[in-house]
Amino acid sequence: PPRRPLADIAAVHSQILARLGPSPLAEDQLIRDLALPPAMLSPALISLELEGRILRQSGGLLSRVD
Repeated sequence: PPRRPLADIAAVHSQILARLGPSPLAEDQLIRDLALPPAMLSPALISLELEGRILRQSGGLLSRVD
């Protein structure tokens, strides 16, 4: 896949973090809310999870770590 500029990656990370809060949100709902393709969101979610900025819970739920 083509590499994305860092500014694009940072923008996606910011959108994800702005939408998530401490209360869990379904990953499918996040994709619908942000209206971005899953192929763009999935790598960003993995990156944020590895950085410890979001938490993935059972049932496909995500929340922001504050």
